[in-house]
Amino acid sequence: MANRVEPKLIPALFEELQKERFVMIATCDHETGGPNVSAISWLYAKDEETILFAVDQRSRILENLKANPMAVITLIANESTYSINGNAFTAAEKLESVPLKLSLVRLDITDVRDVMFYGSKITVEPQYDKTYDKKAAERLDKQVMEALKKA
Repeated sequence: MANRVEPKLIPALFEELQKERFVMIATCDHETGGPNVSAISWLYAKDEETILFAVDQRSRILENLKANPMAVITLIANESTYSINGNAFTAAEKLESVPLKLSLVRLDITDVRDVMFYGSKITVEPQYDKTYDKKAAERLDKQVMEALKKA
C-alpha cells in the first residue's frame, strides 16, 4: 500500500514544528552533486506550506541551496517518520536580534510524505541535550526561535 502524500503539513506536524526540535535536512552537495545531510533544531512552521530555519552563515547548506534549491526535511513525530520536500532559499543573510551569525532559510513545501516502513510506528522520538552552558543555550534558543517567529 502506498503511503499518503499531502501538499502541505498536516495539523499534527504543524503543531510539532511550533517549537525547536531535532530534524535532518538533506540537500544536494554543490561540489559533488551527491546527497548532503545535516542535523538542525532551529526551525519553525510559519504556516502549513512554509518552514523557516536558521543555520550558521558558513553552513554548507546555504551553498548547496544556491546551486540547487531542492531540499528534504526528515521529521520523526506523530509515531512516524515524515519527508517534507520543497524548495529552499536564503530569505535573509543575517537573522536579526540574534548574537550569532545565522542566516534565515525559507522552505516552500511541495509535498509531505509518511515514509515509515510498513507495519511499524515510532515509540520513542529522538532527544538531545545541549552540551554547553545550559542557561546560555536556553537564552540563545529563545532568541533564535523568537526571531524565526517574527520573520
